[in-house]
Amino acid sequence: MGKFFKFILPLLLIIGSVLIVIGLMVYQKSQSAERKPDVTKAVLVDTIEAEIVSLNFTVNSQGTVRPRTETTLVAEVSGKVVSVAPEFVAGGFFRQGEVLLQIDPSDYETGLKRAEAALASRKAKLADESARSEQALKDWINMGKSGEPSDLGLRKPQLADAQANVSAAEADLQKARRDLERTRISVPYDGLVRQKAVDIGQYVSPGTRLGVTFAVDTAEVRLPLTSSDLHYLDLPSETEVKNMDKPFPPVTLSVEDGSGTKRWQAHIIRTEGVVDEVSRVIYAVAQVVDPYGVRGQSHQQELKIGTFVNAEIQGLPVENVVVLPRYVLRADNTILTANADNELEVVPVTVLRAEPKKVYLSTGIEGGTKVVITTLDAPVPGTKLAIRGLEGPTPTESVPGDEQ
Repeated sequence: MGKFFKFILPLLLIIGSVLIVIGLMVYQKSQSAERKPDVTKAVLVDTIEAEIVSLNFTVNSQGTVRPRTETTLVAEVSGKVVSVAPEFVAGGFFRQGEVLLQIDPSDYETGLKRAEAALASRKAKLADESARSEQALKDWINMGKSGEPSDLGLRKPQLADAQANVSAAEADLQKARRDLERTRISVPYDGLVRQKAVDIGQYVSPGTRLGVTFAVDTAEVRLPLTSSDLHYLDLPSETEVKNMDKPFPPVTLSVEDGSGTKRWQAHIIRTEGVVDEVSRVIYAVAQVVDPYGVRGQSHQQELKIGTFVNAEIQGLPVENVVVLPRYVLRADNTILTANADNELEVVPVTVLRAEPKKVYLSTGIEGGTKVVITTLDAPVPGTKLAIRGLEGPTPTESVPGDEQ
């Protein structure tokens, strides 16, 4: 028994190991001799269906809302401010011709009375000299003297001096009236006070800054446009504007805040006609009527002066284009599509316009084409696709390949 474990058992183990190795080798050869089918895994992608549409291009810009008319109020006469209107505060609205400030008018009322008295005195002097001149002419005729009387004899120099004095007195009276009117500070438009610089009791002199106001009938927004933007806009020339042959395009202004997006309708009213030498843009000016809604000319929500707004300008019309997300356009002006067999195709396209978020294609894509919007690192034409949301193989399912 001891001899068995010492000599026979190891020999049996060696023989058994050799048999097992030989069996494994035979099995592997038999497996490799069998033909295996090729498998292809489908790539899962998202697609959108191309649609041919007709539309108007939109040109985007931005700018700050500014008043059409802004006025810095200054004193034209000196004196103490004796009254201030309740509306003369920062943010206060006022009507056209409403007195915002009153400078003490007492000295100017006195000056007006003096000017009226001086004019009356000089008119009396003129009447006296006229009567003297007429009487001198009658005396000359009654005396029967021959020839023409001299100007001095007819008192013409004295009459001319009296007439000049009347004209000077009338000018002084007009100035006195203007000075009295200038004690009442008003502006010729409905507006809003931007800044108040003086208050009641303060002494002012000519040139003293009183405040700043602006008109609220309209507001304007300067919109910068590049040369490429102008290709998609139908802006009238100066001749067409003068002859009213072509209107300016409409504009939609918008602001996004915590409550959502607010919009206002406006119109381009002019272009500034020069190219900025630094930025190389031209400015179009959009106008909003009654931005604060206080004149009853607009039913839009209030648009405050100083608001920074985005602008969408209606551009040229275009027909039969395909609009796709900008990121589907590849650097070589091709896009990826799925054909009827759900296989990947690389299609060259003609780009009509490319925006940061959208691309407009004129040729290369037909309506109903499935455009791949999933980013593929190395797209190979003919790759099998699994379109999300449609029946077909999934990425984990395999599709038997053709027999070799």
